[in-house]
Amino acid sequence: MPEVIFPGPEGRLEGRYHPQKESDAPIAIILHPHPQFGGTMNNKVVYNLHYAFHKMGFTVLRFNFRGVGRSQGEYDQGVGELSDAAAALDYLQSMNNNSKHCWVAGFSFGAWIGMQLLMRRPEITGFISVSPPANMYDFSFLAPCPSSGLIINGTGDRVAPPADTTALVAKLAEQKGITVTHTEIEGADHFFKEPHMDTMIDHVTTYVKRRLTENTR
Repeated sequence: MPEVIFPGPEGRLEGRYHPQKESDAPIAIILHPHPQFGGTMNNKVVYNLHYAFHKMGFTVLRFNFRGVGRSQGEYDQGVGELSDAAAALDYLQSMNNNSKHCWVAGFSFGAWIGMQLLMRRPEITGFISVSPPANMYDFSFLAPCPSSGLIINGTGDRVAPPADTTALVAKLAEQKGITVTHTEIEGADHFFKEPHMDTMIDHVTTYVKRRLTENTR
């Protein structure tokens, strides 16, 4: 898979780019967990999401936020990281002008960033939020949430307790015009350690494939 370096707001950003042969293939960016707690683009959940989207026919980009790996800059409380995600999407779109669908998937801190990106970029047609830390970050900016998506978490998550995720989903479910699907995986922790990783990826794949055939927002 090609390593790529592309311009970010604070210097270079390092990524992995996995194109499809079809010029109109859908595109997806995958966002990694918290940089200050060891989060990188090579995190297992991020890596598996990347390959799941590629297998479904997406051109995929995952990258390191500022200050992680070979990405320049330093951690910026989520503000700069949102700008990094926007720059990554710009880069991905510049290489794929004919793409009809654009998705964002994020894990933990990356899910929080992904949901904010959703608010800024109306072209995003779907989202996947894995273990969103609704207990640590305010998600009230999702008013209204602009597109439908999947929120997925484990019942054994001690980092982002399931009750907070359920409350977030209930709030989003009141909004008209979109559908937020919520899946809880019995016994899975925050990181979907085995044997739960495959189950989580299967749910994501089933959901995305269904959305692609429905052509709904």
